[in-house]
Amino acid sequence: MGIQNYWIVDSLGLGGGLGGRQYIGTPKQPTITVCTLVNGVYDTKLFRQGETMVSPNLSGFQLAVDQVIGDI
Repeated sequence: MGIQNYWIVDSLGLGGGLGGRQYIGTPKQPTITVCTLVNGVYDTKLFRQGETMVSPNLSGFQLAVDQVIGDI
C-alpha cells in the first residue's frame, strides 16, 4: 500500500509472536518501533523508555518515549 511510516507501540512489553525478544529485548520491556519504507522494505528502529524517538519522514520530529508510553 506504500505506507511510508508507521509506529508499533507496545506499552506493556508483550512482544507477542515468535521471536518477540528479538524485537523488544530481554527482559521484555515497553517499546515503540518506528517502521519506515525504504526501497519497498520496512526498516525498523526500536525506541525504549528513556530514549527520544525520531522519524526520518518527519524532519525535526523528536518525542520522548516516556511521553507516549508513560512511566510503567
